[in-house]
Amino acid sequence: MEGLWTILNNAGTSTYGLVEWCPIETYKRVAEVNLWGTVRVTKVFLPLVRKSQGRVINIASILGRSCAPSRSAYGITKYGVESFSDTLRYEMKQWGVDVSIIEPGNFISATNIFTEDSIENTAMELWDGMTDEVKETYGKKALDDYKLLMHKFATKGSRDTSPVVDTMVAAVVAVKPKTRYQVMQPYWHIRTFLMTHLPEWIADNIYIY
Repeated sequence: MEGLWTILNNAGTSTYGLVEWCPIETYKRVAEVNLWGTVRVTKVFLPLVRKSQGRVINIASILGRSCAPSRSAYGITKYGVESFSDTLRYEMKQWGVDVSIIEPGNFISATNIFTEDSIENTAMELWDGMTDEVKETYGKKALDDYKLLMHKFATKGSRDTSPVVDTMVAAVVAVKPKTRYQVMQPYWHIRTFLMTHLPEWIADNIYIY
């Protein structure tokens, strides 16, 4: 094989839980797939892409631009993918290799990255893993509230993955691919723009607090 046209890193996993609830093993597990998996695959095949002056396409997330409470274990991996992709784009320009980032919105309903069972099981694992001090500080109701929030988030997303798939195809075949593709619902377009452009104290009070 003399060259490879495209690396498309799409593997992903997720979880939820406040920072004080999540064991370090959870952070490692999610990062192993979402971040280090992306880095490993890219490094293995990058010489072939460089030879063909092809492209690298990495799937990040809206939560790689503006994260949310209880999503740190997932969010830091997608921020990492964003940073890795930006750096790779700078370094590969001299070789004629394009690097694109795709940032999907909420497609949980279509991908089943969360299910009713996985949300419930995660909540039980989080509670069982908390210290007595953390349990007393936050209380069971806080966990139940975030569990309910995840159930709502998982059912409100798009059930059709074709916009993401179509964007992947476009990034592969475009003569001049975009640096960043945002495939998200209007709410997330507006939120991402405001969270990344407004002063933090304003954006935080609109969307977080």
